[in-house]
Amino acid sequence: MGEPAVLVANRGAAAVRVLRAAAEAGMRTVAVHTPDEAGAPHTRLADEAHPLTAEGAHGYLDIDALLGIARRTGCDLVHPGWGFLSESADFARRCTADGLTFVGPSPEVLDLLGDKGRARALAAELGVPVLPGTTGATTLDEARAFLEGLGPDGALMVKALAGGGGRGMRQVRAQGGPDASTESDGPDLSTPSGPDALAEAWERCASEARQSFGRGELYVEQLLTGARHIEVQIAGDAQGAVTHLWERDCSVQRRHQKLIEIAPAPALDGELRGQLLDAAVRMASAVGYTGLGTVEFLVADGTFHFMEANPRLQVEHTVTEEITGLDLVALQFALAAGEDLAGLDLDTPPRPRGYALQARVNAASTGTLTRFEPPAGPGVRVDSAVRAGGEVGTAYDPLLAKLVVRAPGFSTAAERARRALAEFHIEGVRTSAPLLGALLADPGFLAGGTDTSFADRFPEPAPETGSGPGTSAEPLNGTPDGTHAALAPMSGTVVSLDAAPGDTVRAGQQLAVLEAMKMEHVVRAPVAGTVRAVPVGVGDTLAEGRPMLLLDPAEGDTAAQAPAEETDPDAVRADLAEVRARHEAGLDAARPEAVAARRKRGRRTARENLADLCDEGSFTEYGALALAAQRRRRSLEELIAQTPGDGMVAGTCTVNADTFGPGRADCVALTYDYTVLAGTQGHMNHRKTDRMLEIAERRRAPVVLFAEGGGGRPGDTDSPSVAGLDVGTFRQMGRLSGLVPLVGIASGYCFAGNAALLGCCDVVIATPEASIGMGGPAMIEGGGLGTYRPGEVGPRDVQVANGVVDLCAEDDADAVRLARRYLSYFQGPVTDWQAPDQRLLRHIVPENRRRAYDIRRAVAGLADSGSVLELRGG
Repeated sequence: MGEPAVLVANRGAAAVRVLRAAAEAGMRTVAVHTPDEAGAPHTRLADEAHPLTAEGAHGYLDIDALLGIARRTGCDLVHPGWGFLSESADFARRCTADGLTFVGPSPEVLDLLGDKGRARALAAELGVPVLPGTTGATTLDEARAFLEGLGPDGALMVKALAGGGGRGMRQVRAQGGPDASTESDGPDLSTPSGPDALAEAWERCASEARQSFGRGELYVEQLLTGARHIEVQIAGDAQGAVTHLWERDCSVQRRHQKLIEIAPAPALDGELRGQLLDAAVRMASAVGYTGLGTVEFLVADGTFHFMEANPRLQVEHTVTEEITGLDLVALQFALAAGEDLAGLDLDTPPRPRGYALQARVNAASTGTLTRFEPPAGPGVRVDSAVRAGGEVGTAYDPLLAKLVVRAPGFSTAAERARRALAEFHIEGVRTSAPLLGALLADPGFLAGGTDTSFADRFPEPAPETGSGPGTSAEPLNGTPDGTHAALAPMSGTVVSLDAAPGDTVRAGQQLAVLEAMKMEHVVRAPVAGTVRAVPVGVGDTLAEGRPMLLLDPAEGDTAAQAPAEETDPDAVRADLAEVRARHEAGLDAARPEAVAARRKRGRRTARENLADLCDEGSFTEYGALALAAQRRRRSLEELIAQTPGDGMVAGTCTVNADTFGPGRADCVALTYDYTVLAGTQGHMNHRKTDRMLEIAERRRAPVVLFAEGGGGRPGDTDSPSVAGLDVGTFRQMGRLSGLVPLVGIASGYCFAGNAALLGCCDVVIATPEASIGMGGPAMIEGGGLGTYRPGEVGPRDVQVANGVVDLCAEDDADAVRLARRYLSYFQGPVTDWQAPDQRLLRHIVPENRRRAYDIRRAVAGLADSGSVLELRGG
């Protein structure tokens, strides 16, 4: 028999995840795609990809088409991924009828657990607590009667009987009152109430359910406020064994859509955790569950209630993988192949490894992704199937990427996720990243145990691109005829109201101030007129687009703008002046004594070397305002004057762009500044270097390092480091070897850590005064090896003979010239070149084969004229 083949009946990140696991299992993989996704990333990962007929999501729901492709391609298995047909009992049944293995539970289990009414009945039968609610498909009249039976302060949740994912759900109260959020376009702390609100919610839920799941049946259950959403990952084999793989906290939701998931659930009582795990395993065992699935609960006040079961793998399975070390998709394939849990060493759940957290980065607008650069690093994982240049529309789920992190503790994981999110660069569309970052940094979240209304109570930060509704000069629908509204430009809190009813205002006049994400935003009058009403108050939290003031426009030119303030374009604000002064303090012009000392030794300054290396105007400096980490023993004024940049000038630039073009001329340039603490390596100095080496790796840009300096610095006091060796600089430099060209320049004394980085370079250029050694004079003397002057440690002539130095330069300028020339060999072809007279090659190799000849003449004769750069020429 040949290798097994699997059809992946999904798209996007789900398909990518399954295809990779299948390929690692040695399977032949078959992908499908709709006409609008012919070039989607998941199609390129499969061994073969086949088109579907229907456009958009409907294509991935076409059972006949999917099974036809599976038969034609000789597939043995069908993996539905998550979403689409993953919970379709009909699809599983049809797969079985066609002789295909459906990677998931049996059709009978899908039928049972896919009906929330039957699943609730099963839980009750097994003694698992359930909230009061209706049984099976419910009519609107029955829902009204149920709501009335809850009393005047009661509230219920309308739910779709089939499906999941937060669709087809609405909250309704019997009477008005504060509660958790609704399905509005922004946070709103009131839930619709009364019979009319129930009818409207019923209509909307039924419509969503029909569109999403093909079934419009609904039921209701009592609303439990202040609850956490905890789900248990379960696994079952064909022999009847069932186990759990711990729980996940999915409480951070916005309008019932999960935003952040955590495993294991933080701040969860151990005894309560045991009860949840036991209830999930009992329910799965009762139905003979095979494969992977999730049992979900609401947890509040030390008790829990069964909510629903999802007979499939979920989007957030990643956090369970991180804490258990398991590949859950590979486990699905193993269980579908008939392997048992005991044979897979899963009769006992793996002990959790710290905490894992997943943040869903969703698109908040449509457009073209002009930039998509995910973060990386220890404990950071990004699952995605999008790339720069891709289109983001409305045909599919808005999820762009799942950012997953793992760390020993929950707070550490949250901080790692926040930092990784800050490094996630997405341009072209607005995303949920600002909201996620704010949630991750919130003290309430970091305390653990947030409930499902937490994110809905949280004001949404301003979008990172694009713009909100802002103020509008158009009449607002729903306001009195002829009235104009000043709208909240984003979700936030009213800080001040600067106009009252009856006030006459100019167009553009400040009316209010809204605070969002610690920034204040002025709300201005859209037209000139009179304030009719102010329907908000100071301290109110508003959704984006909420009317803040209503205006009756003045007669005449209502669009007249407030007079513009006269502005002096040459005026420099005090804060800008301070920033400029700080930058200027690190330049050569502000340090005449240091420059004079270099001149006395016949040397150039660090900035002069960089100016010579980089194309004019191309250098972008990084960390220019950094100072030595010595604030515990030196004043800020002294540090600014004597430790600019912490002894490191670093940045990005282009080299030889005039010859090869800017696209091929990228370079990362770093130079230790010997006039600052003898070019030693300090705490901030290392952090700058690490960042620049990371940029070099990401951009695949060459590195030029001027390595003059005395190695590690013992005098820093503002760092917890003891020996200064717990840094990633040397490892990061080593990672670049073989990845990008590395050029090191030794001009002057280069010892210890500076020499270590120099030694990582592909080519070492040295000037006559260079002295290179892994230990400086103090270390040599301290080791009892004698007293030596710095120039005697490793002079250039010794290091040339040792093979350490590859190119000898006459001075700093010549060293830069050689560096630029060396880089040119990696930057592309040149159009202006000449070849030597090839006839002369006849006379280089003597006719007498035993006679020696000049090999250098032979190389020069073969290469383009003037193109040979000999390394280690002696």
